[in-house]
Amino acid sequence: MTEKKEGITKTLGQAIDEIIQALQSLDQNSRITAINAVCEHLSIPLIEKSKSEPQSETLQHSAKIMATPLQEIKNFREQKRPSSANEMASLIAFYLSEMAQDRKAEVEVDDMVKYFKEAEFPLPKAPQVLLQNAKNAGYFDSVGGGKYKLNPVGYNLVAHNLPRTQSELSPTGKRTRRKQTKKTSSKNKGNRK
Repeated sequence: MTEKKEGITKTLGQAIDEIIQALQSLDQNSRITAINAVCEHLSIPLIEKSKSEPQSETLQHSAKIMATPLQEIKNFREQKRPSSANEMASLIAFYLSEMAQDRKAEVEVDDMVKYFKEAEFPLPKAPQVLLQNAKNAGYFDSVGGGKYKLNPVGYNLVAHNLPRTQSELSPTGKRTRRKQTKKTSSKNKGNRK
C-alpha cells in the first residue's frame, strides 16, 4: 500500500518506520501523548484491532497503547463514585496499582494527598491517619514504613462493588449500614418459661 501526497510516495512500512523513529527518543508518557494527539488530529478512533488479524509485535503494542489511553484519576473517581475517604483511598491504591502509567503496589500518605486533590475529592481532616483508618476498615494491609498495600477486600470493593447501587445509598448519597438484630440467647429463652 502506498500513499502519495505532494509528489512524495511512501509505503505503509515507511510511514510506520518514520513514526517509530520519531517516537523512539521520547519517554513513554510523551509517546502516548503524541500518539493520542495524532489520532485526534487525523480523526482516528482509538480502538484495538482484532486479535485474529496478523500484526507485528510493534503494531500490536501501538494498538494496545492507543486502545487504552490513560484514564485520569478524576474520571475514574466520577465513574466509581466513592462515598467515603476510605473508599477513595482504596480507589487511589487500585488506580496506582492497576491503571497508572508508573504503577506502584504500595501507597503512602503523600500519594493520598496528591490524588485526592487531582481527583477533586475532599481531603479528610487528618490525612496522616487516612491509610490507617482504611486499614482498620479492612481495605489495606500495612507493609511497614508508613506504606500500605490494597488487600483483596479493597481490590474487590473498587473492581466489583463501586459504584454502589441506589439501594445501598441513603438519600444523602452516603452508604447505609444494615441494622443488626439482637439474637436472643438460649439462656434468655430458658428464663422466659
